[in-house]
Amino acid sequence: MVYRIILGDPYGTVPFVFSRQPLQPMKTKMLISLLAISILAGTGFANSVENSGQTELDVEAISKKTNALVAQYTKLDIFSGVVLIALDGKPFYHKAFGMANRETQTPNTTDTRFIIGSMNKTFTEILILKLVQEGKIKLSDKMVQYLSGFKQREADQITISQLLNHRSGFGDYYNPAFWDMDYKDKDISGITELIKTLPLHFKPGTENEYSNAGYILLGSIIEKVTGKSYADNVEQFITGPLALNQTVLHDVKNIPNRAIGYLKGIDDVEDNEFFITEPRSDGGFYSTALDVMKFYLAFFYNQELLPESLRKQSELLQNLKPYYSQKREGVTFAGGLNGANSVHIELLSEGISIVVLANMDEPIAEHVANGILAIINGKEPKQAQLPTKLLVYQAYLENGSDYIRQHFEQLSENFHPADPKDLILNSLGYDLMMSGHLNEALDLFKLNTEIFPGVANCWDSYGEALRASGDKAGSLKSYRKALDLIPDLPSSVQAVKELESGQ
Repeated sequence: MVYRIILGDPYGTVPFVFSRQPLQPMKTKMLISLLAISILAGTGFANSVENSGQTELDVEAISKKTNALVAQYTKLDIFSGVVLIALDGKPFYHKAFGMANRETQTPNTTDTRFIIGSMNKTFTEILILKLVQEGKIKLSDKMVQYLSGFKQREADQITISQLLNHRSGFGDYYNPAFWDMDYKDKDISGITELIKTLPLHFKPGTENEYSNAGYILLGSIIEKVTGKSYADNVEQFITGPLALNQTVLHDVKNIPNRAIGYLKGIDDVEDNEFFITEPRSDGGFYSTALDVMKFYLAFFYNQELLPESLRKQSELLQNLKPYYSQKREGVTFAGGLNGANSVHIELLSEGISIVVLANMDEPIAEHVANGILAIINGKEPKQAQLPTKLLVYQAYLENGSDYIRQHFEQLSENFHPADPKDLILNSLGYDLMMSGHLNEALDLFKLNTEIFPGVANCWDSYGEALRASGDKAGSLKSYRKALDLIPDLPSSVQAVKELESGQ
């Protein structure tokens, strides 16, 4: 079971999870560079014993059951990737499944590199702590001591610690202005300039929102203080010393053995190349399952990477300390975006690692990894099923929108627990619009406003569909409803301006 923390305290009471929810309403259907950290509990190892502090596992039984579990997902064509299970850093299960590139029919191998999404944020935290160790920054320093040009009220109060722990007031930066940027400008410097134009969602330090923007700003501080690129810092302090030779920090579209990401849509499977950018401090490295395991083992256990003096300054690591002595509980780090998902589960007291890297839509790697954790803990894993969006669409085609309204919670039980459920119909609506099914899209966007009347993005998306259908009056009404909920929602502000001027 995954437990969630109440927003407002990023690590707080245990068990906990970092929110993956993009609280800044998203104009598009995209879920980009997300991170989950959670505690998962089990009931006991299957055929395992404790012997002189060492954990022994029935690796043959676990491997057999893992094969059967993965087969369920591959049969539905919703998983391709690499699965690794290790004890004390020694893999006893390491297999690849499916295609790295469907166009060229290139299969995944254990050497295939997958995008790891917001796992980058762990690298960023390490670099920040290294700068603290060198006396170049303090976590209590204000952001504006290093970065200038912020006009937001109270931006001068934001500390490095608040950026690190998602309490700065900034949310996400994925808005139309970002997607209009050239590929070369979607780097730390370019996005920092974009963030300077974004509003704060709350007074710094008073609340918690998962913030990709905050981690971009941390990357900008790292570059400012060191005079070197973020990637160069990662290479100097992390990938070089740890010999993470298969982890790629730049020029990612040209690397060998790269897995193309895929999304299973309502009509077919499409790639995610549009969403891929150069890696940044909030996400985007490419790596292998072995390198991911090596990195997190160093993060969890290696005092040379992070000595105790630095660990004491990390809220995350301080909150993990109890789990080094608690049996049958796994700490999960995960990243994902459209067409990709990565996860590392570590049972800290037993030295068991589970790594799943997938080049298909999230949270598929997390479902597989959680199933493996259940197997290790002597439980039956959940049966594989189609992604929630496709289940909902199937039910819609068979039973209509009233059925979806009445059974929405049941249909969405398998949706990621930390993602807002209004994204289900929102994403499905955009899929339908882009495939030419405008009437169905209108039906589902309207339904979303009825199920989630207090979510501005639902009204914004409905307004876009109405506008596409030629219903300008209805579109304007819907956009205005979105602005009643969030007065400065950029896409709605722009749409109302254009509609009122007769465009």
